[in-house]
Amino acid sequence: MSIALTSGASLHPLVLPARADAADAGEFRELSRVRNAVYRELTGRSEQDLTPEALLPLLRSRPERTTVVWAVRVDGDIVGRAVVDIPHEEGSRVAIASVEILPRVWGRGIGRAVAPHIEAVVRQHGRTVIQNWTEQQASDGRRLQARTGFGSVPDDHVARFLARQGFSLEQVYRVSRLDMAPSAVERAEALLREAEGFSTDYRVLQWMVPTPAEHLDGYAWLKSRMSTDAPSADLETDEETWDADRLIAAEKRIAEMGQTVQVTAAEHIATGELTAFTELGIGPDFHGTTHQHDTLVLKEHRGHRLGQLVKSAALLSWRDVAPDSPDLITYNAEENRPMLSINEAMGFVPIAYEGAWKKELT
Repeated sequence: MSIALTSGASLHPLVLPARADAADAGEFRELSRVRNAVYRELTGRSEQDLTPEALLPLLRSRPERTTVVWAVRVDGDIVGRAVVDIPHEEGSRVAIASVEILPRVWGRGIGRAVAPHIEAVVRQHGRTVIQNWTEQQASDGRRLQARTGFGSVPDDHVARFLARQGFSLEQVYRVSRLDMAPSAVERAEALLREAEGFSTDYRVLQWMVPTPAEHLDGYAWLKSRMSTDAPSADLETDEETWDADRLIAAEKRIAEMGQTVQVTAAEHIATGELTAFTELGIGPDFHGTTHQHDTLVLKEHRGHRLGQLVKSAALLSWRDVAPDSPDLITYNAEENRPMLSINEAMGFVPIAYEGAWKKELT
């Protein structure tokens, strides 16, 4: 059932097709196309494009979260989407939501009209906090400072919309790019040698997803610690529970999306414990951009250059996986100085910033 928003605009609950190429997948495929167009216009880049086949697994509900998706239409044409994720972690107060609309229809009150419907879903699930992550186009104009005191985003249409809806800018992520030039390889080789001198009690392990059985439990534990050990400012962060079954399901989604992912981990030799990791991934086009996904060093093992160890080892081995990938993109909290220092030493340069926003419902 469609919901009237403003003159000519409406909200349509989206029933996901069983397959992206199914006979009834036309609306979903169009929503996928518009989603890519919105991201391109917001960021000025294309590496966040996803095919319908890759997007579909991300929008399905799963045991650890419920996902609600709407298509936003103007005069019958899809111009954007709204998405709400409800995590199922025990005691969670959080919902993660976004409204993504083509800039050509901004200023008509459509986003403002969608907001109450998002809040209604959030309240129905007993949640009291909405969080949002949005990357904004680079700008030389006024800036809005994060509450952490680290980093800022343009005080543009996107920021003003979120602020008017009652969101505060809690944290800023730096988007960094590395040109996969021969000089990057040389820097990584030098950084790896340096890190090895500080981490003699550890060794590097690498594998391609799906994870081998002997590493499932250790890697799942590292994934769970991403929710507690990574910088999160004053955001509401649920402590996630990962086990081998959840990891196997996540890696099946990666395969369904057509993604290739390599995991590089540091193992504590004396105990066999996995203590740090980083992930590199790429889509079906091996000439496209590589993405660095989760990276973490467990708090109790910091101070041994393990972040530098796994990131430089990962880059060097990635040449054999995707030698034609021209660049690497990564996201890091602006207050995460240890990780940013590693990136800067590797040759990453900042290209954009992403805001993490929070709204407390009354």
